[in-house]
Amino acid sequence: MRGGISLFDFAMSGCEIVVVTGFGPFRQFFVNLSWEAAQGLQLVGLGDPTVIYVKELPVSYVKAQQIIAEIWRSLRPKFVLHLGVATGSTGIILEQTGKNLGYRDRDVRGFCPESHSCVEGGPEKLDSLINMRTVCKELNQAGVDVHYSRDAGRYLCDFAYYCSLYHGERRAALVHLPTSGCLASADRLVPLLRTLLRTLLAQLENLLPHVRE
Repeated sequence: MRGGISLFDFAMSGCEIVVVTGFGPFRQFFVNLSWEAAQGLQLVGLGDPTVIYVKELPVSYVKAQQIIAEIWRSLRPKFVLHLGVATGSTGIILEQTGKNLGYRDRDVRGFCPESHSCVEGGPEKLDSLINMRTVCKELNQAGVDVHYSRDAGRYLCDFAYYCSLYHGERRAALVHLPTSGCLASADRLVPLLRTLLRTLLAQLENLLPHVRE
């Protein structure tokens, strides 16, 4: 819930819904910057008619998979932006691709999928509808330190991203946030992420008529 508004209320509001997720604690990250940034984005908002709904994803394969499926089933959002952290990074990383196979690292509960996959029988990889390379170039020209990637790391960020691309017909993006340097704070990141999210939605708006044809 947010301010007394339930997930059902969001679904029935008639507004365009954009979901932003961040992750809970894991390893040395007792307070996960991705969740702080997600909450900050909700506070600043995007303005009508778009409503931002935020959700914390536990660093758990099972729970993350369940929550993502429920987000797409219940909220039917226009777009989902997943935020994670990249250990040692000093810049923002835009991920293009979610991978289905190769998940061997255990989550915070000590669990690893027996099949080492996100969706058994699913495509080996899925790309976002958004051309993240184009977004990267556009933001770099505007002075924002962002980098393009096609390898999200085969852990919970990659896992969640693939599940979201699978359930949401590829209307999702994954952004890895820095854990060091001048950008590694929610105060610094939120304005940049707001600009990024608006750029992603603008590209999506141009794509959707063609996707529907």
